[in-house]
Amino acid sequence: MTDRALQLLRSNRELAELAAFPFDFDLGRADHVEHVVLASGAALTPIAGNDTGGTYFVCGDPDADGPVLYASSDGMAGLIGDSVDEALDMLTGLPGWRDYVSLTPGDGEERLLAAVAETEEDIRDTFAPEIDAQRAELRSALDLPERSAAELVQRLHRCLLRTEPDFLLLNGEELLAYQRLCRHPGPPLWETVLEPGRADLELLRTADGDRPASIGDDPVRRASVLRAAQFDHRVSDLPLLRRLLVQEADDAGPSEELRLALALVGAHGLAEDIPLLHGLRDRNEALRWGLHPWPGDAVELAQWAHELDGARFGRDLEAQSPLVWIGLARRQGRTETARAALIRLLDDTGPDADRLAALRGELELLGDFPQAARAQELWVSLQDTAWARGTGRLGLALLRRRSGDLPGAWQAVQRAAADLDGSDGDWRRRGVGHILVEEQLRITLAAAEEGLTDLARTSLAEAKVLMRRAKWQSDTGVGELVREAKWAVARLRAASD
Repeated sequence: MTDRALQLLRSNRELAELAAFPFDFDLGRADHVEHVVLASGAALTPIAGNDTGGTYFVCGDPDADGPVLYASSDGMAGLIGDSVDEALDMLTGLPGWRDYVSLTPGDGEERLLAAVAETEEDIRDTFAPEIDAQRAELRSALDLPERSAAELVQRLHRCLLRTEPDFLLLNGEELLAYQRLCRHPGPPLWETVLEPGRADLELLRTADGDRPASIGDDPVRRASVLRAAQFDHRVSDLPLLRRLLVQEADDAGPSEELRLALALVGAHGLAEDIPLLHGLRDRNEALRWGLHPWPGDAVELAQWAHELDGARFGRDLEAQSPLVWIGLARRQGRTETARAALIRLLDDTGPDADRLAALRGELELLGDFPQAARAQELWVSLQDTAWARGTGRLGLALLRRRSGDLPGAWQAVQRAAADLDGSDGDWRRRGVGHILVEEQLRITLAAAEEGLTDLARTSLAEAKVLMRRAKWQSDTGVGELVREAKWAVARLRAASD
């Protein structure tokens, strides 16, 4: 750790004691009440705690000056400084800082100063009558600059708003997100992901030359423009919407943006667009599902577009599914933005199987297999047939394996087999038997690679049992997996002997 102030505290016991009381930054309380991780997977290093069980963490490289995240013992977290020095600047300047997290710069300096004065008077009266002298002594020793209380509250507010998406804290076991320490909402996700599309839409409206083609040729920029056009209809946009529709039809298979482009063009209700749509259908089979039944004239086209728009799109930003904006954020490369939104949405989703399946799919596309497995496990718990639970647990096994939870993957396969045994369908005669055996073998290989000897041996034995029970001759691909698994376990056994 290279933060100057932290090094001074670690090397000077008297200063460390002063930081611990009355400023509640205790180097001896660095153990948090539970195992926690950052959703991004970045490193998290505890450096101090307070007398209520809260903990201060440095985020990122432990050998660098990383941002400081505070986590309370009751499941709330927030960023309080861009470095340990900055966090200590705030903690010593605002010893009652947790009373100010609901304030914003918009409250005005007079209100901010009044709130600080009230809290600090209470501190003097109850447990630290000499806090002003102690603050001056510690800040001087740490060489912290003079700042007004109002400035420090404003800096705290800005830090708290930057907590997400990059510093979202999770319970390390259940993977549930900590609640926001600051309840002031940031900008809505749709505003963030629509911004580049709106900018590109304006460029397309005004630019000549190759720029329109370059924007339309990029599938992500094209999708963002189409979403921007969804909420900003203009008659003059029809030529550029036609170009975007042609590019989307040529580049993409069935997609929501293709449906949207069809609706945006069709909404103009022009007979001259009928041949365009028929031509696109003739050269792109994916379009056949997009227009059914096919409109025969301008009136039918306008009516069809109106019904499609009302059923799937509309112009109310607040009425759109959050998954629309999350998917667009992922495609734009805003990985942590999409991840944080998905985790928050998953935490708030009740017994809604369709929503859980959609969340699982988005998390899997994002590469967050532990959270995808959490969504899948919740989905399985809602299924009311043994067959659905069994096939669902096969999917859960794959996600757990890909997340590195090999014992959990093995357990999911065993429970899947038990569910399938109790189902009405004969899994031995269906493709699910192939998947069951293949997943068991892949767990065997992964366990062998990780050096988990007992699990690898047990998993291989179980795969053999499943194959015998199914009276099933493996195909070439699975046969190769069987050989690889046997060799891997044999090598592991030889190494352990």
